[in-house]
Amino acid sequence: EEGVERRLTTILASDVVGYSRLMAADEAGTLASLKAHRRELIEPKTVEYHGRVVKLMGDGTLMEFGSVVDAVNFAADVQRAMALRNTDVPEDQRITYRIGINIGDIIVEGDDIYGDGVNVAARLQAMAEPGGIYVSANVFEQVRHRLDIGFEDLGEREVKNIAEPVRVYRWTGAAAEPMPDTAGAEGALPLPDKPSIAVLPFVNMSGDPEQEYFSDGITEDIITDLSKL
Repeated sequence: EEGVERRLTTILASDVVGYSRLMAADEAGTLASLKAHRRELIEPKTVEYHGRVVKLMGDGTLMEFGSVVDAVNFAADVQRAMALRNTDVPEDQRITYRIGINIGDIIVEGDDIYGDGVNVAARLQAMAEPGGIYVSANVFEQVRHRLDIGFEDLGEREVKNIAEPVRVYRWTGAAAEPMPDTAGAEGALPLPDKPSIAVLPFVNMSGDPEQEYFSDGITEDIITDLSKL
């Protein structure tokens, strides 16, 4: 189909919590605040993290990022900054964002994007709490060892118009749990609740190869005995 392109990308969907209520209470004030947040925070952060705004709907924004790490950093920076910007604002006048991030296949048509990848990001955003960020499992797997940002596994959720359930992770607003001392180790296992004991192999110091089974046997015996404790 001419003018239609497909690609895999990181999609970020955000919206303003309670937009209709805010507009009904103070249309001019709400629009002025939104413009100020976009100009002073969202637009500079979009440039910093190499994002692209695909479209702005009154209360919502659809964005695309070439890097999933950039997308998650952007989202966390924006949510932290918005919390600070809202400190002195009365609660009923606060502009608060929900954000959803997904890596997915999209259909690009002109300046717009479509497809399941976009739908999942939008559904994740709708699930998120005010000030929150929800990401799909494929986003979490890509950033878990690269960013010091904590996520909580919420399990699988049914997503409207998507056949398979989506595993959802929620940004905790905190740093990631400290990893064991395995600098750069991919897929390091979490520490168990119980303390662990490692039994190193005993070295055969006799110089007699036939004694090798003896040192191996002692190691095996100790491991077997410890496992019974």
